[in-house]
Amino acid sequence: MGEFAAIDRSTTPPGIVVPRDYNAAVDFIDRNLEEGRGEKIAVIDESGQHTYAQLADRVNQTGNALRDIGIQMEQRIAMCMLDTVDFPAVFFGSIKAGIVPVALNTLLTTADYDYMLRDSRAVALIVSDALLEKFRLILDSQPFLRTVIVAGRCENGEDAGFERLDTLRGAASDVLDAAATTCDDVAFWLYSSGSTGAPKGAVHLQSDAINTAELYGSQVLGITEEDIVFSAAKLFFAYGLGNAMTFPFHVGATTVLLAGRPTPESVLEQVRSHDVSIFYGVPTLFGAILADPDNDKTRSSTSLRICISAGEALPEDIAHRWVERFGVDILDGLGSTEMLHIFLSNAPSDISYGTSGKAVPGYDLKIVDEEGEEAVDGEIGELLVRGPSSASHYFNKRERSLDTFQGAWTRTGDKYIRRDDGYYVYCGRSDDMLKVSGQWVSPFEVESALLAHESVLETAVVGHRDDDELVKPKAFIILKEGVIANDAVADELKGFVKDRLAPFKYPRWIDFVDELPKTATGKIQRFKLRES
Repeated sequence: MGEFAAIDRSTTPPGIVVPRDYNAAVDFIDRNLEEGRGEKIAVIDESGQHTYAQLADRVNQTGNALRDIGIQMEQRIAMCMLDTVDFPAVFFGSIKAGIVPVALNTLLTTADYDYMLRDSRAVALIVSDALLEKFRLILDSQPFLRTVIVAGRCENGEDAGFERLDTLRGAASDVLDAAATTCDDVAFWLYSSGSTGAPKGAVHLQSDAINTAELYGSQVLGITEEDIVFSAAKLFFAYGLGNAMTFPFHVGATTVLLAGRPTPESVLEQVRSHDVSIFYGVPTLFGAILADPDNDKTRSSTSLRICISAGEALPEDIAHRWVERFGVDILDGLGSTEMLHIFLSNAPSDISYGTSGKAVPGYDLKIVDEEGEEAVDGEIGELLVRGPSSASHYFNKRERSLDTFQGAWTRTGDKYIRRDDGYYVYCGRSDDMLKVSGQWVSPFEVESALLAHESVLETAVVGHRDDDELVKPKAFIILKEGVIANDAVADELKGFVKDRLAPFKYPRWIDFVDELPKTATGKIQRFKLRES
């Protein structure tokens, strides 16, 4: 691989040795050509099929195009792009050229983008044509942005003189000498969801993605070059970035990309029509698919062998119903933007529904109490993780960095219990936990109990003060279609929870709602429910 040494994959798992001189694009893209997979399909998107050789050409042309317009090594570019073959071309083309891509969520507001462009100091923006309108009003006022490049067909009116990605790439060479980066150089940024404040730019290194691809993708999922994968989570998410790009490219598999919104119908269509073998989703999507009684394995892929869930904890009832309906297990796991992907997970041969499983090989976990002391099994505490894919810091946010990245350990902000059999049970976000009658109550536990009722589609539980100013659980519930909200249903649901959990945990109040406030990543914003 030119000046770069190959990763030593002969070491005993879970460890891998990333050489000092290392460029992630050389590993994820060029290595597939060296190993004879040039004619294998790498990407399937709305424009067709793209081989690894064609993808490599796009990567090289994109990297050269960015260099040709004057972008220098270590400068940052923002990319707000739909899931097409252009995304990996820009992402890895930047990295190969030593430029740092900053992947932005495509579902945000103009104000969010204004903040991120200023915060990241990106010198260029590459934006999909369909998303350009969200940026037009703020482009002229950006102090650092020099170039705007539009990707796609440019069907949304005049491009106002913006550069065109296809044009720049067409004029660039398909031979690119990789920048002389090291394993500890900055490779890319991902912004946190910002559900409780301004988004934070998590800075990831060249060696981070290969660690997640090997330790979770290969060693837990067992992904191989024969797999065809589809992720409902988009590429701009840390979760989707691994699912649909770094994991399949690590082993030479095929990834299916969907530019549009992942509805139950569109997701099942992708899984079925492309004979997908690995499907990645989120709990709300699995629940929405199950809400239609006609959705079963006849609408799925005959090759589907495993499903993965992350983003929020997977309720046990949804997992069991999925297995009954589709005949395939869902592996629930916990990951984060800061750790890049899943570090705590169930495994194909080691599943305990209702838990997040055990530590992924190569990662260490511990639970600490309110005094910072390590908790004993069965005691609720905050989960900390140590592993090779942790972000180095949040850009320009020293206090938040020091609070989250504590030496080798990263605070997750999640409350967990480790059972005496070694499985980890999710209790909730640290700021969502309830103290009721002097005892901790996990909102997720109450939500899981409610979701087991046949009338409940979605729910969120928060703390609410009674007339004596004491905190008790309150549930916001979306009922399934055809169920009429009334006091009788509310009383039935309260009793349903009482029969399954300790009496002090049942929701004292139930509000029936049409929707729940969520972040752009699909996580429920419980703080908004508390404020309401």
